[in-house]
Amino acid sequence: MRTPKQTILLSAALLAATAISLGLVGCTSTSSLANQYQQNSGRSGSADGRVVEIPADQRGTPVSFSGTTEYGKKVSSEDYAGQVYVVNFWYAACGPCIAEAPFLEETWQKYKKDGVKFLGINIYDQPATAIAFAEENGISYPSVIDVNDGRVKQAFAGVTPIQATPTTLVMDRQGRVAARIIGQLESASVLSTLVEDTLKETS
Repeated sequence: MRTPKQTILLSAALLAATAISLGLVGCTSTSSLANQYQQNSGRSGSADGRVVEIPADQRGTPVSFSGTTEYGKKVSSEDYAGQVYVVNFWYAACGPCIAEAPFLEETWQKYKKDGVKFLGINIYDQPATAIAFAEENGISYPSVIDVNDGRVKQAFAGVTPIQATPTTLVMDRQGRVAARIIGQLESASVLSTLVEDTLKETS
C-alpha cells in the first residue's frame, strides 16, 4: 500500500511524463510520419524523410481548388495554370510557421521574377489574424482563408498527405505536387533547390 508521499510523487511523475509527451506533439510532424510516407510511396527524399521530391512520372493528378484570400479576393488553381507555384499550409499561432516565414518570403522574392507564385493556405485563422501575421512577419504573398470549410486543404489532401502544419508543396506547371516539405522549413536554400528543380522541367 502506498503512503501519501508515494502517491504524491507518483502523481507528479505521471504529470511530468504527460507534459513531456504533449510538448513533443507540436504543429510539426515527426520524421516517423515522413518515413512512413516514403515507404508507402516508394519516393526518396532527405536523410530524415522530411523533404520529398516526386519524379514527374510518379506525380498524381493536378489539384483543382478555389478559395478567398484574407483580402477578400477570389483565387483558384486556374490562376496558376502553366506556372510553378508554392503552397504553404499555416496558421498564426503555430511556432514553426513563424520560424519559417522569413525563408518563404525570401524564396518568393528570389523567384517571382521567374514567374513563380506563392500562396498560403491558412487553416485556422480569420482574415484579420492572417493580415496581422503577414504584416508582423513581412509576408507579401496572399493566403487563402480555409478555416470555415477546409475545401482547399481537402483538395490538396486528395492527392498528397497533409500530415503536419506547416507543410509546404512545390507545384509543377501541370498543377501537380512536385515536392513536399513536412513540418518547418529549415532554410530558404532547401525550398530554393526544390523550386529550381521544378523550374528546369520542360514538361
